Amino acid sequence: MPDAQDGQSSDWEGLLPAPTPPVPRRPDNLLEFRLARLLILLDSMPEIQTSKPLHLERLGFYDFFADNPFLVLERDDPERRTLQLAGFSPNTLSYNSSAQRFTNRRARLQHDLALLVAQSLVKVEADGRHVTFSATSSGRALAPQLRSLYAGAFRASASVVVRRLNKLSDKALTEHARDWLRAESFLVDLYGHGEHPS
Repeated sequence: MPDAQDGQSSDWEGLLPAPTPPVPRRPDNLLEFRLARLLILLDSMPEIQTSKPLHLERLGFYDFFADNPFLVLERDDPERRTLQLAGFSPNTLSYNSSAQRFTNRRARLQHDLALLVAQSLVKVEADGRHVTFSATSSGRALAPQLRSLYAGAFRASASVVVRRLNKLSDKALTEHARDWLRAESFLVDLYGHGEHPS
C-alpha cells in the first residue's frame, strides 16, 4: 500500500466517510442571543406594568416561558392564535426537553445579567428583601434596535405571558412552573442564594 506520508494517496481514501457538516448551535448556546433576549424582556417590562418585584427567580421564569409560551397557554386559549401569528409554533421539538432547557438557562442567567450590568444596560436595585433588575436608559435605547422576526414574536409573547405570571405569587409561580415543565421539584427549586418565595 502506498505511503500517504510520501504524498501519494492512500488505498483507504475512497473508503473513508465524507466529512459531515458542523452541527448547528442552538440559539440558547449563543451568548449574544441570550443577552439580546434578556434586554428585550427588560425593556418590555414598563409597558407590561408588572407589580411584582423583578428578582432573579421571577425574571428566570418570565424569560423562559415568554420564549416557550405554549407551555403556559391551554389548547383552547384564544391568545395561542395571536402568538402563532406572531411566529411561535406549538409543535417545536424543543418542548420535549423543557425541564432540562429551563435548568440550563437558569444556570446561565446570573452570568448573563452580570454582563448586561457591566455594560450599563441593566441596573440592580434593592427592593425590600429582593435584588431586582431593570433596563437602564442605555439599555432601553438599545433594545428597540434589536429587530428580527424572533424579536417581534418574543415581545408579543412577553406581553401575554408576563401579564399572566405576574398575577401569581412567587410560591404559586414556582408550583405552576413545576406543572408546566412536568418536572420533579429538584429541577425547579429556586436559586438557593438566600431568597425564599413569598
